[in-house]
Amino acid sequence: MITEAIITDTLRTVRYPGFSRDIVSFGLLKGVTVDGNDVTVRLEVATRDANIPRQIHEAANAALQGLPGIGNVNLDFNIKDAEATGGVAKSSIPGVKKIVAVASGKGGVGKSTVAANLAVALRAQGLQVGLCDCDLYGPSMGLMFGTDEQPMATEQNEIIPNEAHGIKLMSMAFLLSDSSPVVVRGPLATRYITQFLRQTAWGDLDVLVLDLPPGTGDIQLTIVQTVALDGAVIVTTPQEVALIDARKAVGMFAKVNVAVLGIVENMSYFLCPSDGVRYDIFGTGGGQKEASRVGVPLLAQLPIDMVTRESGDTGSPVALKPAAENAVSAAFHELATKVRGLL
Repeated sequence: MITEAIITDTLRTVRYPGFSRDIVSFGLLKGVTVDGNDVTVRLEVATRDANIPRQIHEAANAALQGLPGIGNVNLDFNIKDAEATGGVAKSSIPGVKKIVAVASGKGGVGKSTVAANLAVALRAQGLQVGLCDCDLYGPSMGLMFGTDEQPMATEQNEIIPNEAHGIKLMSMAFLLSDSSPVVVRGPLATRYITQFLRQTAWGDLDVLVLDLPPGTGDIQLTIVQTVALDGAVIVTTPQEVALIDARKAVGMFAKVNVAVLGIVENMSYFLCPSDGVRYDIFGTGGGQKEASRVGVPLLAQLPIDMVTRESGDTGSPVALKPAAENAVSAAFHELATKVRGLL
């Protein structure tokens, strides 16, 4: 006999296109009606890519048609178009006005450094800012902000974020010792992320910056399903091997209707401190070329800089330095101004 539970379990085998998680766990399934052996399934998906609902329809229909004794199968799709509804929805976190993700297609491009200094620069402009370290397996915000206190909880069982340099912080680094690895499978990892975003007492914030893990996997998709992002900043380095992965990150946000605000080219060049000669260690022009291809602005070109590295290692991000005295700090403050203008 066909039941709602059987239909739901069958749909758990249908993956969201391009990702490993299924359409049920991501909340696309909105209802199942069973009439004898006939079934009506209600699905809701927000995308501007017509291929996404088509692929889901084909996969879901094939899975259900394979059930013994199944009758007529009706897949009722509600396809939401972000452009038709006036763009990206507002933040679904109470008290938070804007949410910006800082992302990259691969690790090692300085994404966390960009996220930390962007948050500091936004705070310097008088905004109330929070920073959520969503990289569970490589959390770094505790070190970058010089705090390792274990957060407390409210009577409502909400996490009270740590605070450093005027910024509210949440990171897995606050829950573990430096030597403790995070050994969790995908479903538990996404549960942690949901708690960080939805069960943290962020209070009233003008901007919440999310430092996403590298890549385009389950955690990234969970984030865009959990909160409505107002935009994403993509971090890359100039060489082609990094740009290839940056394109994947841009493509992921396009699939889930999140606007890419622009590209930050990190490690653009190195200025030798002894003679001021510029060395383009990772090539040149890659960030601008990719920004032009995608049709978004190149927001910043940041050099490899020893002071930036030292500042991150000592818990005092370089953007805290006066912009008039440090060129990299000035670049981060200019980046913050551009991001504000795009939100």
